[in-house]
Amino acid sequence: MAQDSDLPKPAAAADKGKGKAVDDPKAEKTAADGKKEDDKKDATEEELSEEDQQLKSELDMMVERLTELDSTLYKSALEMMKSAIKTSTSSMTAVPKPLKFLRPHYETLTKLYEEWPNDENKVSLADVLSVIGMTFSDEDRQDTLKYRLLAPTTDIGSWGHEYVRHLALEIGEVYSKRITADEPTTDLIDLALILVPLFIKSNQEADAVDLMSELEIIEKMNEFVDENTYPRVCLYMVSMVNLLTYPDNETFLRVAHDIYIKHKQFAQAVILAIRLHDIDLVQEDFDKAEDPVLKKQLAFLISRQRIILPMINEGEGDDPELFECLHNIKLSDHFKALGKELNILDPKTTEDIYKSHLESSRVAGMTNLDSARHNLAAAFVNAFVNAGFGNDKMMLVESQKEAWVWKTKGEGMMSTVASLGTLLMWDIENGLDSIDRYTYASEPEITAGAMLAIGIMNSGVRIESEPTIALLGDADKLHNDNPLIRTACLMGLGLAYAGSSKDEVIELLMPMIADSTQDMQISAMAALACGLIAIGTSHPEVSEAIITTLMDDERKNQLTNKWTRFLGLGLGLLFFGRQEEVDVILETLKAVDHPMAKPTAVLAEICAWAGTGAVLKIQELLHICNEHQEESEDKKGDELLQAYAVLGIALVAMGEEVGQEMVLRQFGHLMHYGEPNIRKAVPLAMGLISPSNPQMKVYDTLSRYSHDNDPEVAINAIFAMGLLGAGTNNARLAQLLRQLASYYHRDQDALFMVRIAQGLLHLGKGTLSLNPFHSDRQVLSPVSTAGLLATMVAMLDPKDFITSNSHYLLYFLVPAMHPRFLVTVDEKLNPPEGQCPGWSGSRRCWPGRSTEDDYGMADTEHTRAAELW
Repeated sequence: MAQDSDLPKPAAAADKGKGKAVDDPKAEKTAADGKKEDDKKDATEEELSEEDQQLKSELDMMVERLTELDSTLYKSALEMMKSAIKTSTSSMTAVPKPLKFLRPHYETLTKLYEEWPNDENKVSLADVLSVIGMTFSDEDRQDTLKYRLLAPTTDIGSWGHEYVRHLALEIGEVYSKRITADEPTTDLIDLALILVPLFIKSNQEADAVDLMSELEIIEKMNEFVDENTYPRVCLYMVSMVNLLTYPDNETFLRVAHDIYIKHKQFAQAVILAIRLHDIDLVQEDFDKAEDPVLKKQLAFLISRQRIILPMINEGEGDDPELFECLHNIKLSDHFKALGKELNILDPKTTEDIYKSHLESSRVAGMTNLDSARHNLAAAFVNAFVNAGFGNDKMMLVESQKEAWVWKTKGEGMMSTVASLGTLLMWDIENGLDSIDRYTYASEPEITAGAMLAIGIMNSGVRIESEPTIALLGDADKLHNDNPLIRTACLMGLGLAYAGSSKDEVIELLMPMIADSTQDMQISAMAALACGLIAIGTSHPEVSEAIITTLMDDERKNQLTNKWTRFLGLGLGLLFFGRQEEVDVILETLKAVDHPMAKPTAVLAEICAWAGTGAVLKIQELLHICNEHQEESEDKKGDELLQAYAVLGIALVAMGEEVGQEMVLRQFGHLMHYGEPNIRKAVPLAMGLISPSNPQMKVYDTLSRYSHDNDPEVAINAIFAMGLLGAGTNNARLAQLLRQLASYYHRDQDALFMVRIAQGLLHLGKGTLSLNPFHSDRQVLSPVSTAGLLATMVAMLDPKDFITSNSHYLLYFLVPAMHPRFLVTVDEKLNPPEGQCPGWSGSRRCWPGRSTEDDYGMADTEHTRAAELW
């Protein structure tokens, strides 16, 4: 084979650099192609239309005039140049032709600018250079802004929208650089304030808000909006809040609130005041509304959030209808009216829910054994399914001896009697008589159940006689020798007055928190009750009492008790939604030398940032989950620390949809690689992130987890399935739960939880919801979220609480229960004649279908149509 050196070299290579003609045919072809390309370029340049060629010639001539020594020609040349640019009708997708033709002359014109004396022509040239500068996208050269500042004018809009947007972009870039370098920014802000009205006028509200946000002058927005532009501006500002960090998120809400108030949009303003956790502002907005009908609408909105206003203006205190709206007194009537129209007032039995005939025939009989345990599960199912309708076939029977309570035993009797509270929810006038007969029973469990039932029934409703304080705050009951009765009274008071910040109740309960003679169970429940009542107020006395208990040397041994977690939860609820205000407590907890201090700090922090979607907090919590916990004496504290972090991820992300999607993926990783304490918490977090919102991808995942080898993971997954579908009657979930009932027919704990999940799925026969968001998902209800969180904290160790003897903790779900309806009433709060109360229009009702449909939605057409109120 010939070597490379032996091959003949082509002529092109031999003659390279000698200037000789190339004989190689390939090389000749390449040269020919190159010539064609050059010819094509020349042809393209020559192919300008006659009109474009004329424009190019004119612009070249204008530039040439500017380079001449005769300064009298400058002004006319610059004016002609400006006119050519402004009248250009080129599309927005291409560079306008005048700018395209002037671009090659840009360097020439900038040199001229440097040479010219400071006069009118120099300013005019800067004006032109600012516009041509748009064609240069060098990050280090903000020439558009540079020359605009050298040629100040208020007629910026005449250069077109694209120029204004480009200028705004450069203002933002230069502002950031100047802030970093600690240089003055007044000239940038003044220029931005000229651009903002131009943006708003041309329906570019988003650009106006973004610019003002970047320059930290969003407070001035109120000056630029009018009655035609404020709705779009406010809508964009409010939509941005979840993507902002503290304190910018609050600033945006306050500015939008002030704009709404200026334009007398009180309903929207009250919603934003609620989101700001500012009760004084809510009161102020409520007082400003003059229309009595509007005032009632605002009252419904405020009462939905469980806010008790400190006072009503003089003269309004005599308005009974307004008082009813503010205190949910007619809620039971409206709910029953809806039930009547939907034809669902007839009570459902547990068998209607279990549908045992659809279970596997081999085990159908084994899942319905007549045992105290099974009967207790039936009591919960009955309580959830018939909640709020005031009738059933198990408890509200004529003869007390026939009541279901006698088919249970021990603490089961307490939970069974307490179920009366959910059956009679919000109906205080009729409910007290039904519960009263159980208050004097010889069995302490039944008395405790009656106390708890009274608290549940009063949840969210206020009547002037205040029967709950009178009955549960009575010294004989609140300080009873039996710890179960004391616990029931504390829990009942917490549920009844959740969100009310009622000082009278707090003063009653606070001494029990720090009382070292009390069991930890009593102190913890007192702390949790105070946390529910004063939620989000950062109440100093209550927080001090809880911190004192955590630092008390006498109670150091008690702090390892399983109930201590509720002490920490009570502290966290006080700072619900307060964001950075919780930092003081976190610093204090660092000084507490006890294994429960760290979990309590995490609990307080996740409550403070609940529903904000704060990405940095989610990252911090994921980092906690990532740490490997070494075996130590304080193992329980370490386990709770990571479990709380998992719940916290869901709690923080639940307010922001994109965050929810990302977090659901993270849960998959935690489930695969996490330790047992993390894996127990993941199903609960998945339920917490979308209660009463059965997304198929979520419940299919939970269905897999419900067969996990770890029994506590499986139990929590089953409960989360119930939470996910609560009040939706979702047919697919119902089928999955029936299959689980057959699968776990020998496991009493898992079967108990399947029944609870079935009861939740059919909550209020499909008319109640556990979703803590309302008002078009704008507002997160702290009370509802607190109820869900308290239940979750108990479920972190299901075999210690719910499936053991403390199943009554499931009633913490009550504050989250709310009718899923949209009610229309007249000015006297009565349904308009001939109109269904569950519709917002005048359409006639039709009987509801009682069969589950193929889409897995609510079991009545009507419920599907009536959305969250």
